[in-house]
Amino acid sequence: MAEQTILIVEDDPDIRDGVRILLAGEGYHILEAENGLRALELFDPEVDLVILDIMMPGMSGLRVCEELRKTSAVPILFLTAKSQESDKLLGLTAGGDDYLAKPFSFAELSARVKALLRRYCVYQGKDQVHHKPHNTTLELHGVRLALDCNRVWVDEREVDLTETEYKILRLLMQNPQRIFSIQVIYETVWNEPYYYVSNGTVMVHIRNLRMKVEDDPQKPTRICTVWGKGYRFVSGEEGGL
Repeated sequence: MAEQTILIVEDDPDIRDGVRILLAGEGYHILEAENGLRALELFDPEVDLVILDIMMPGMSGLRVCEELRKTSAVPILFLTAKSQESDKLLGLTAGGDDYLAKPFSFAELSARVKALLRRYCVYQGKDQVHHKPHNTTLELHGVRLALDCNRVWVDEREVDLTETEYKILRLLMQNPQRIFSIQVIYETVWNEPYYYVSNGTVMVHIRNLRMKVEDDPQKPTRICTVWGKGYRFVSGEEGGL
């Protein structure tokens, strides 16, 4: 397996050096950027993961994430000193895949990095992304999803999904008409224990996903809400909110 590349974007040199030393020691190839503009200059398709500080002078991490999402579905792990749920949701709304509040342990950072890279390699490996799907696709209601990599087409137009968005969509499409509660979605996709504050996390990702797969995100006909119960993927022409 080729050496995986991680781009660290952090304005604090001590934190940046510490993360670099620790991850390089685990065998990753590390790129470093001290601000958002430098991060955008360094980023290329060979980057497998971006570790991104939210609070930076000049261009914030949120803005960097939004710019990256215009061209890439690379996993993004936000680092921030803030730990409020609202700040977490801001990062996820911008297109982030995970969130780690400072101060953090290296063990926790390492575990999240490995989880994000594992999902990325399984669902969107570089050796797979250029191949057309064969018998490993699922097609419902104008959406075609490759089961062996992170590729999705809506009405024959390919759309870019983040790893988390892809996993949610795959879960729903593999079980059409089944209603998934927010708790089930969170525990299945994030593989973490559910807490009430996780509701906002799931809702943000559902909203982002609808922006990409619905003809009118305000009137979804594919990923529909069943009020008080959860979400389901409608396989036919049945619609709903």
